[in-house]
Amino acid sequence: MFELDVRSRKPIYEQLVEKLKQLIIHDVLQEDEKLPSVRELAQQLTINPNTIQKAYRELETQGYIYSLKGKGSFVHPSSKSGQKEELKKVREELKKLFAEAMYLGMSREEIADLLKEAEGRGNHD
Repeated sequence: MFELDVRSRKPIYEQLVEKLKQLIIHDVLQEDEKLPSVRELAQQLTINPNTIQKAYRELETQGYIYSLKGKGSFVHPSSKSGQKEELKKVREELKKLFAEAMYLGMSREEIADLLKEAEGRGNHD
């Protein structure tokens, strides 16, 4: 499914959260698609099941997945209203990053190019 960097300073569960978010955002994982069970993913990635559980809980809190008792975890249908708080955090983070990038000399055009790239329409050099 994906690789985790065990030498990274970023905790494994955070890396897992980020990787799964990317798969969901880029429609690799579809709405209502079942995620691998905690045990399956732990074996596949050779990491502790508690780490997987922690990542799944975080994704559920952020509104990316939902769990059904006895059935597993699934990709949440993108409900924009349910993610207002998360969107607010992302906007604040983007503002900080844009301000820092502009302070360091990045132009509006370069920022716009990055946005196009994120949307999948930019030229990938």
